[in-house]
Amino acid sequence: MTRIGFYPGTFDPIHNGHTDIIGRAVKFLDKLVLGIAINTGKGPMFSLDERVAIAEEAVQPLRAKAEIVIHPYEGLTMHVAREVGAQVIVRGLRAVADFEFEFQMTAMNQQLDREIETVFLMADPRHQALNSRLIKEIAQLGGDVSKFVSDGVKSRLLAKVGRQ
Repeated sequence: MTRIGFYPGTFDPIHNGHTDIIGRAVKFLDKLVLGIAINTGKGPMFSLDERVAIAEEAVQPLRAKAEIVIHPYEGLTMHVAREVGAQVIVRGLRAVADFEFEFQMTAMNQQLDREIETVFLMADPRHQALNSRLIKEIAQLGGDVSKFVSDGVKSRLLAKVGRQ
């Protein structure tokens, strides 16, 4: 049986913490579907097409380890996970605040589909402070984001904020 995981998020933009979780998840999965949420409520900086293109570029080096599919989606995560055949939802945890939110989300998701498990991967200590919102703010305010994102993401981010 093929072990399929679903890693949902907005990925606006994908950063080193995300790619670390992806790289670790593919160690125990045959296929990972990276679900890029069409979440207009969060007011993403990058369009859906841009986020998909950025993610495609960012995961390319990891594709030697497992099949990685980029899958834009809208709606309930559990419905999409079921549609793509996932047995596992992959989530990263950075801090206690993440745990509290994810604990509630997991409890609700279990009510929606008890067949799909949630697996949490602790963030690498080097990436525990990373989040896309802060990275975008650092770029907008003229800071160096090269420690937080790949070179390709950095270029796109700086172009987006007018700092090429």
